[in-house]
Amino acid sequence: MDGTDSKVDLRSIPLVALNVTVRKKLGLYLNPKHTVAADWTAVAETMGFSYLEIKNYEASRNPTKTVLDDWAARNSEASVGKLVSILEEVERKDIVEDLQLLIDEDVRKYLENQKKQAEPPVQVPEVDSCVPRTPERSGITVDDVPGGAPEMFDAFICYCQSDFKFVLDMIRELEQTEYNLKLCVFDRNVLPGSCVWTITSELIERRCKRMVVVISDEYLDSDACDFQTKFALSLCPGARTKRLIPVVYKSMTKPFPSILRFLTVCDYTRPCTQAWFWVRLAKALSLP
Repeated sequence: MDGTDSKVDLRSIPLVALNVTVRKKLGLYLNPKHTVAADWTAVAETMGFSYLEIKNYEASRNPTKTVLDDWAARNSEASVGKLVSILEEVERKDIVEDLQLLIDEDVRKYLENQKKQAEPPVQVPEVDSCVPRTPERSGITVDDVPGGAPEMFDAFICYCQSDFKFVLDMIRELEQTEYNLKLCVFDRNVLPGSCVWTITSELIERRCKRMVVVISDEYLDSDACDFQTKFALSLCPGARTKRLIPVVYKSMTKPFPSILRFLTVCDYTRPCTQAWFWVRLAKALSLP
């Protein structure tokens, strides 16, 4: 890109650098069906999505946004430079040219923020960064000890209130048996009075080894579950660390979330595999 520093390799800039304005404009260019120019379906195909995945995206109100989100979640090589090259490959250089200044500005801001974050913070002597000192992050669970090490868990459970009965089954089968696992269940373990988003990100990133996602029709309508899932995916692009484990315990009328299709699922709805369900899930959560 001409407007950015010539030394910047856009393939090293992750897709998250692109802000809302650029993403909205991409949707305005790519969402409408064109008889001549390539639309979002051509971009998705070039990104590696299958025919069935692309057909499912047609139900989305903003398929370009959904494709970009899913591509970033499942592909560790998704970057600004790669997106630009894909647009050029499908002969949409007009989009690249029209958005060039906006993309350059987003990349510049991203690099500036990265530089600021890399600068060492000013610290007073004997600051221990291993244990959070702020009240918001140190005393967030029922068993947190003031001034002590934070409470740790084997898994964070992402669920909707309508699925809480199954979460209770999970507690009984995984905590109160020989598996002896420790689950982080928001309604049980988290103290009230703190910012939900801050506490959730702290638990998923620093306190829990993995996250179990209880998939249901209601899950698809939950903003909290959407945030938790996308945050966890951002910590392990391409599922390299097996951090997320999707679980289906009842039949669904809505399509399975496309953002999780590339992950193996623990399915309780199949009678022939129910006998192995809890064993498989417990083994997955017990991995180091």
